[in-house]
Amino acid sequence: MTNSSVKVRFAPSPTGLIHIGNARTAIVNWLHAKKQGGKFILRFDDTDTTRSKQEYAEAIATDVAWLGLTTDEVHYQSKRFDLYDKAAEKLKADGRLYCCYETADELERKRRRQMATGKPPVYDRTGYNLTDDDRAKLEAEGRKPHWRFKLTDKVVESVDLIRGEQNIDMASLSDPVLIREDGTYLYTLPSVVDDIDMGVTDVIRGEDHVVNTSVQIEIFEALDATPPTFAHHSLLVGADGKSLSKRIGSLSIGGMRELGLEAMAVVSHAALLGTSEAIAPHQSLDTLIEVFDISKMSRAPARFDIEEVKNLNAKLLHDMALEAVQSRLADMGIEADEAFWLAVRGNINVLADVKQWHEVVSGDVTAVIADEDKDFIAQAAGVLPEGDFDETTWKTWTAAVKEATGRKGKGLFMPLRLALTGLPHGPELAGLLPLIGREKVLARLA
Repeated sequence: MTNSSVKVRFAPSPTGLIHIGNARTAIVNWLHAKKQGGKFILRFDDTDTTRSKQEYAEAIATDVAWLGLTTDEVHYQSKRFDLYDKAAEKLKADGRLYCCYETADELERKRRRQMATGKPPVYDRTGYNLTDDDRAKLEAEGRKPHWRFKLTDKVVESVDLIRGEQNIDMASLSDPVLIREDGTYLYTLPSVVDDIDMGVTDVIRGEDHVVNTSVQIEIFEALDATPPTFAHHSLLVGADGKSLSKRIGSLSIGGMRELGLEAMAVVSHAALLGTSEAIAPHQSLDTLIEVFDISKMSRAPARFDIEEVKNLNAKLLHDMALEAVQSRLADMGIEADEAFWLAVRGNINVLADVKQWHEVVSGDVTAVIADEDKDFIAQAAGVLPEGDFDETTWKTWTAAVKEATGRKGKGLFMPLRLALTGLPHGPELAGLLPLIGREKVLARLA
């Protein structure tokens, strides 16, 4: 059943490039929304104005567009501070946001004492219990407050679209800091305020946010809003089982683009990895939407291996129609027709590999003819069929060569391939021969 009111968001921080782990979250959100006929928001979490860069935001937007994830809305949190200020004032007025004055060192010493005495390292709400005189005295010392959100002591219950029923005892958590002592916001409050204001219905993100979700549910309720539905997918690990978070390089979406990978190979792999659906290359997002189902995502860590994406990329190209690549080939200076594309596509791993086979067909190839094969090649040239070549010429010719020379198998086919293409491997010569043409074939055999 579809629900066109579904609205999701991808909210990257523009402090660097996005990698496959971030992209997987964006892809899952987009597919989930579009399967419902809903909307996908790109929202930049750029409240850290020191580290956030417009160039990173632009790079992320480019990556999202390259993946094919059309955006229905784009927002920058740095332009929405007035909304966060208004929400903070409400929470302060309601007694849910309170000021604290401990330094980071003081908090760390407090945590150590609690742990040494067998107590959980939960903030003791010293700040909440301060009197006006206490606060005045601390500020006279030059201290500036940070602001914490007062949690309830209840168990927050929710139903996760991937993990099922979730129950978090809020008494086991520290009241979270929402505003730093310099007045800047941490991620939590702006995220909730924007989800409310933008009408986000489904929040889909990594499982590292599971506990944070219970906190956000309480903030939604404190702001008199109904919390959205949540889903937390497993995080990606490398082929070695270790975290991907610190390994960017070729794992960035830009890096994958530079490797020559097709967007749909990356999207197909990311969307189906860690699900009960078999990983297969999809030529379009439309067919991927049909098979994608968020409930099929596993809670187990999903292993990501770039080599698997490369293999998927080759499979994608091997079945790709000429129309899908013709303009890109033209940009490479290759005017490809159906016969050429069908002849070579099964022997490429990335689209740029087509250049080599275009050179074999249309360029100057240095024939490789071993001394012991010179007489054989001369005999082969002597029985080359007359007239224009077609898809039957190769079979007719090699049958004649076999009869004339007595050679067969690899001893017959490999010297011909080396002489005609200069390479020991490649597309079927039955398809290449008509493309090379009789004149070039004779020149190479000579």
